[in-house]
Amino acid sequence: MTEENVLLKEQKDGVLWLTLNRPEALNTLNPSLTAALRTTFEELRHQPEIRIVVLKANGRAFCAGLDLSGEEWTTESTPNSLMDLQRSISDIFRAMRRCPQPIISCVQGAACGGGFSLALASDIRIAATTAKMNAAYIKAGLTACDMACSYLLPRLVGLSIASELMMTGRFIQAERALAVNLVSQVVPENELEEAAQAFIDDMLTTSPMGLRLTKDGLNMTIDAGSLDAAMALEDRQQSLVAMTEDAHEAIDAFIHKRAPDWKDR
Repeated sequence: MTEENVLLKEQKDGVLWLTLNRPEALNTLNPSLTAALRTTFEELRHQPEIRIVVLKANGRAFCAGLDLSGEEWTTESTPNSLMDLQRSISDIFRAMRRCPQPIISCVQGAACGGGFSLALASDIRIAATTAKMNAAYIKAGLTACDMACSYLLPRLVGLSIASELMMTGRFIQAERALAVNLVSQVVPENELEEAAQAFIDDMLTTSPMGLRLTKDGLNMTIDAGSLDAAMALEDRQQSLVAMTEDAHEAIDAFIHKRAPDWKDR
């Protein structure tokens, strides 16, 4: 399948809607879909006109993990070939965290292994009532420390729950995912896009640079070595944004009780 077939893209009003489109294969990650996701998220670093990304999927599953039916998985694989394959997939999650746009994932049905990591690497997760997620890697005879899961999951739900999920491969259903703050909202499957739009509407009222640097700051301060280190970054970024035209526009809009007209400069 071509990149256009496996990953549908629709850009409107500063929002890029990405749709995983291998429903017959439960949107598993084959080479074409892997390449399309990696390239798309890497290119977003240079597309400031796109302010927000929504990641969703066609069919009954969000993404059931890696497609193991391909020829790239053979008994003749070498350490080098498997490392190349591993990095070709893991680079998706690096690119998702590095791209400046907030990513909202809409998860229905199964999100397993690499599909689970797609949700984890997003900034906001909305789950359908049908959603179920697991660190499936350990069920395949591998370590569960894969595709950024060991980094992202403990930071989202804490070490105890992350250990439970990663050491057992158990599924976490939508309601428990909400209870442990893994997802922001649980809605019926046919309301996923509407729920995402509510977050989009709020984000679009913010200044473009302010939104980008909020994601950037969170990425940096989550691993800050101290309060002083975190606040030093905040001070620099806030001073930078305060010098933009949009910052002055925000003040004027507030004074005159109107919506800001953002220029991203």
